[in-house]
Amino acid sequence: MNDIALKDVSVLRGTVLALTEISGIFSSGSLTAILGPNGAGKTTLLDTLAGRLQPATGVIAGLPSPPNTSYLQQVPQLDLRVPVTVLDFVAMGAWRMHGAFRDIERQALESALDALRTVGLLDLQLRTLDELSSGQLQRARFAQLIQQQSQLILLDEPFNAIDEETTAMLTSLIARWHADSRTIIVVLHDRELARALCPHALVLDRQVISWGPTEQSLAAHRWRHVA
Repeated sequence: MNDIALKDVSVLRGTVLALTEISGIFSSGSLTAILGPNGAGKTTLLDTLAGRLQPATGVIAGLPSPPNTSYLQQVPQLDLRVPVTVLDFVAMGAWRMHGAFRDIERQALESALDALRTVGLLDLQLRTLDELSSGQLQRARFAQLIQQQSQLILLDEPFNAIDEETTAMLTSLIARWHADSRTIIVVLHDRELARALCPHALVLDRQVISWGPTEQSLAAHRWRHVA
């Protein structure tokens, strides 16, 4: 995968200028935390990298094709009233391998079982999503990411409202993806977690406040409030 380079990228969300002249590089295989106050444009940046929003001005070079990008949004776009089992939900993450409208193939089911084993949900494979706790649901969503095998992984506040054990498990999984040279960009609000997990950090407040090695980026900014 190539470096992702942003040059003078400004983005509108509706009629509001959410990001102003963002320039910088997410190096191939890097793990970067994005931090900043509420309304700083963190989610807007992820939406733009995922192709959900287009820059009003500026250019982004080096983005992989959509099948090679996985985006875990902060609020799951799931209808929990639909009786989907945990196993089927995770297996659907492999639709890129077998097509979105075909029956889930045996290979996808087998790899889904492996993914569930990785996140500690194998015993819950036949439960429906609405039976899961918030932490268990987040584990299932990460298991689906395992299935997608993307080179670019975008995570929007993946540790909100989940237990410490699940947080530890998912941070370990992110570290493994980083060791596999995937490019990972994760929105966080916990500076200590950013220090522990991410070698690089981008501090946003609708524009770049600091961007570089995590300690340097965090030290370069006098914090008012980070969320």
